[in-house]
Amino acid sequence: MDSLSQIALGAAVSVAVMGRRTAVWKAALWGALAGTLPDLDVLIDQGDVMRNMVLHRAESHSLLWLTLFSLPFAAMVARLHGERGLLRRWWLALWLVLVTHPLLDTMTIYGTQLALPFSNHPFGVGSIFIIDPFYTLPLLVGVIWALATRGSHRGSLDNGAGLLLSTAYLAWSFVAQQQVTQIARASLAQQGIAVEHLLVTPTPFNTVLWRVVAVAGDDYHEGFYSLYDAQPNMAFDRFPRGNALAAELQDIDGVQRLAAFTKGFYKLEQRGSRLLISDLRMGQEPNYSFTFAVAERHSPPVALTKPEQLAVTLDIPRSLDWLWRRALGERLAPPR
Repeated sequence: MDSLSQIALGAAVSVAVMGRRTAVWKAALWGALAGTLPDLDVLIDQGDVMRNMVLHRAESHSLLWLTLFSLPFAAMVARLHGERGLLRRWWLALWLVLVTHPLLDTMTIYGTQLALPFSNHPFGVGSIFIIDPFYTLPLLVGVIWALATRGSHRGSLDNGAGLLLSTAYLAWSFVAQQQVTQIARASLAQQGIAVEHLLVTPTPFNTVLWRVVAVAGDDYHEGFYSLYDAQPNMAFDRFPRGNALAAELQDIDGVQRLAAFTKGFYKLEQRGSRLLISDLRMGQEPNYSFTFAVAERHSPPVALTKPEQLAVTLDIPRSLDWLWRRALGERLAPPR
């Protein structure tokens, strides 16, 4: 999730666990800090833009490493405030803050390597967009009210209510995802599309309008479904995956990494003299958040010394207008 959501979640969890045992500002401050610590791995240069992408949410998001880090971190905080008698409570609070960060990230589609060092599998439920105000606002309101009332009983209840509402929203997102998945599978079967991999994930800032990507042979199919649609069926547009380029690019390290990281949701294409790979999970046709130039067209292709990430060109007003209208159930062709 975005940094604001992680800060709000960290502060809310810490305030809830510490209660009135310490000043509410201390709990909120250290919870917010611990809530954003795992994402500081973005400051580490892994060598190139593709490695930076696939190695984000790696060791710093490991449940084991965060658990081991939580005790000395809590000891430092307790000693700093002269609250050594509260060490166990600080440890519980900060451990919960640290581990809920990657667990929340896992609800997005990006991919979080929770099980390191035992497995580098990128877990991603994909039921919530990386920025969703309906998740974040209850947390912010609860924490702000707790701070404003200096940890009063009412403030503590409101902070807990914010946590409860945000967690319920996460649960709702998963339920909605399963509903759309059933509709997508039925629609694909009716259209005779044999699906190899299916992706169902929300469009930006909401859990009402969902994007579906179905990989089938040499093509992938993209469709959208709103919970306000009058009929439980979907239309899909078909696009080539560029499988003909796979043999030429299969030995390039970045291609191998991204293919594994996306679990098969990628496409290959040639633009001019450059050969590209795109992550199909984030964005929508033809604009993707992660598109990389990996080689130049020669015979055979020559891999670039370092991959280059292409900038996204997006008509934001037009895209937001389509998003709003399509979410409300108006059957509109997506902007291309």
